[in-house]
Amino acid sequence: MRRVGQVVRISQGLAILRADDDTTGGSADDIDHAIGTTVLDDNLEEIGRVVDVFGPVDKPYLAVTTDDDVHNPSLVSTTLYAR
Repeated sequence: MRRVGQVVRISQGLAILRADDDTTGGSADDIDHAIGTTVLDDNLEEIGRVVDVFGPVDKPYLAVTTDDDVHNPSLVSTTLYAR
């Protein structure tokens, strides 16, 4: 399991994460592979999937569409992970 990033805000029903330095590795190919990644919380429960990557290449933001049973506001400031 690896850290994807920390949720910085909720916008238009999406959880917006600031990616960790090791999430993308700094290359465009790594960023492209982030889309579609399933993200989990620290209890290994599925939260949702990455639907967009935007911002600077070296430390981008990720937009995550969350599952219906996830209370988005409670995610702010939490760290999410990928397998």
